[in-house]
Amino acid sequence: MNKHYDSKDIVILEGLDAVRMRPGMYIGTTGPKGLHHLLWEIVDNSIDEVSNGFGNSITITLFADGSAQVEDNGRGIPVDKHPQMGVSGVEVVFTQLHAGGKFNNESYNYSGGLHGVGASVTNALSRWLDVTVCREGKRYEMRFESITKDGKIQSGAVVKPLHEIGKTDKFGTTVRFLPDDRVFEEPEISHEIVSKRLRELAFLNKGIEIVLIDERQNRNGQPHKQVFKYNGGLKDFVIYLNNSKEVEHPNPIYIYGKSDLVEVECAFQYTKSYTENTFSYVNNIPTSEGGTHETGMKSAITRAFNDVARRLNLLKDKEENPLGEDYREGMTIALAIKMRNIQFEGQTKTKLGNPEIKNEVENIVYNQLVALFEKNENKTILELAVKKGKDAAHVREAARKVKEIARQKNSIENSNLIGKLSSASGRKPELNELFIVEGDSAGGSAKQARDRSFQAILPLRGKPLNAEKKRLAQVLANEEIRTIISALGTGIGEDFNLSALKYYKVIILSDADQDGAHIRAILMTFFFRYMKELVTNGHLYIGLPPLYKVEKKGFVEYVYSDVELPKVIEKAGKGYSIQRYKGLGEMNPEQLWDTTMDPASRTLLQVTVEDAANAELMITTWMGDDIEARKNYISENANFNKNDKFADVKAS
Repeated sequence: MNKHYDSKDIVILEGLDAVRMRPGMYIGTTGPKGLHHLLWEIVDNSIDEVSNGFGNSITITLFADGSAQVEDNGRGIPVDKHPQMGVSGVEVVFTQLHAGGKFNNESYNYSGGLHGVGASVTNALSRWLDVTVCREGKRYEMRFESITKDGKIQSGAVVKPLHEIGKTDKFGTTVRFLPDDRVFEEPEISHEIVSKRLRELAFLNKGIEIVLIDERQNRNGQPHKQVFKYNGGLKDFVIYLNNSKEVEHPNPIYIYGKSDLVEVECAFQYTKSYTENTFSYVNNIPTSEGGTHETGMKSAITRAFNDVARRLNLLKDKEENPLGEDYREGMTIALAIKMRNIQFEGQTKTKLGNPEIKNEVENIVYNQLVALFEKNENKTILELAVKKGKDAAHVREAARKVKEIARQKNSIENSNLIGKLSSASGRKPELNELFIVEGDSAGGSAKQARDRSFQAILPLRGKPLNAEKKRLAQVLANEEIRTIISALGTGIGEDFNLSALKYYKVIILSDADQDGAHIRAILMTFFFRYMKELVTNGHLYIGLPPLYKVEKKGFVEYVYSDVELPKVIEKAGKGYSIQRYKGLGEMNPEQLWDTTMDPASRTLLQVTVEDAANAELMITTWMGDDIEARKNYISENANFNKNDKFADVKAS
């Protein structure tokens, strides 16, 4: 690897002209996700620099004026003239799309980045961008602005060319930029989103210090500062993920190894839950759909456990080997690999497709595990794994019998749908919607209100089982859960088949109260645990019923939040009346259609899992057994000063 890193190492693939014209092509959206994309492009560059051994710290600062800054102590962007472009390396990086030192393997062994279109996109979609480079004893500065010229906006134009401003003994790059409010409707960077991603990056890059300073938030008169540094890497990540769970052994198993093609880090720990949770990454990029690295790792765990258990006589000759899913029951696993020439596949490009990586990862993990478990100090964990594997195998066999029934067209589950599910008459799943409705009363109104050509109604007569606390066989024994599985037609768990989905929109519709929120949480937990593809492919939604109806002669408006209520009252003027909806059952069919079911006027929230690790933490906290963790979460996130505004408002 070339440690010198000069402008000749920067490869240019494409110009920048079209970014502002079609920002969605480069950042996906001009909403919050696209806004944070600008920051990640700069953060990713710094992460690639320090994770390749050049520097050890990154500081991200969020300023009160809406700008953000990323500072690292790496080598610094090259300042010499690029041989092809005739301008400095800094100017090339921030004005040429897909320009950087990562398109060959000479300057970086591994590079990730969530997006890969380059820092030039951040420049193109910012009001201004300042770069400071410390390199080889000198300090340089450069400024770009998106300026209006001849009635058109010229994106990321150079207004101050690169120039030396003094001497320094430091190394590194500092980039500060202001997202352009002419591109983004709400250009405010979220502390929570940034904090979560930086913590994850710190876990994935052992020993690197990542600091977040938010000058918009004050703590005791000082800007809010968080420091993320984990010398244990993925081992610390697993401990963090299991913080709200009861663990079977205090220290996670940790594996590290490398070959000519891949560098592998893996950690896992058993908990007393019944679900497996695997989180995998390639060059810091989350691979929520898994891929060849996950397949190799899982094969290695199964093979190593069975081989060593046989060798140590923990599995008898007449006993069958437990399967991989048996061994992984209750296991939290974090896997991170570093490699070159990544090939992604899948709808969301979050699945690793490189076929050669499976065997590489499997060999490394298998050899490391065998060596670990043949040491006496780790024998107790192997004994635990074999016991859990045997127990899970017995339960799996029982669950298989239940699932076999569920597969049969004339099974009891399907007969249970008679009188419950009011199906849609349309036969195109991509157009059809299933409303899972709380209670028979609301279900009756929904059945009358719906457009039966594409809308189906499934009322729940009781609370579904909390899937977080039960094994799959127990979950399948719950009548409400079986009814949902049968209605969707996809199967469950390992047998889940998205192509068999009968309704492309699955909409949870419950009351806007505590019980309704609990039912929503139970259903989302079930879908996340046993039908995750339903969520990751964007088929799960939450229907939002109104809280109030404000009306007077010639004026009717439904209100969906307390914040919205005073504005609607002001709009109504004098002589209005307010109806407070305590539940869906209080609405007649016409009201339910107008407010919650009519595609032209309703509000649906799509349930997404962009960050699987944080989704896992939230579900474990809300639905698990750790009451103290739940209390802490509520105290940190709930607003206990919130009043029901209806009680304070009088019609006038």
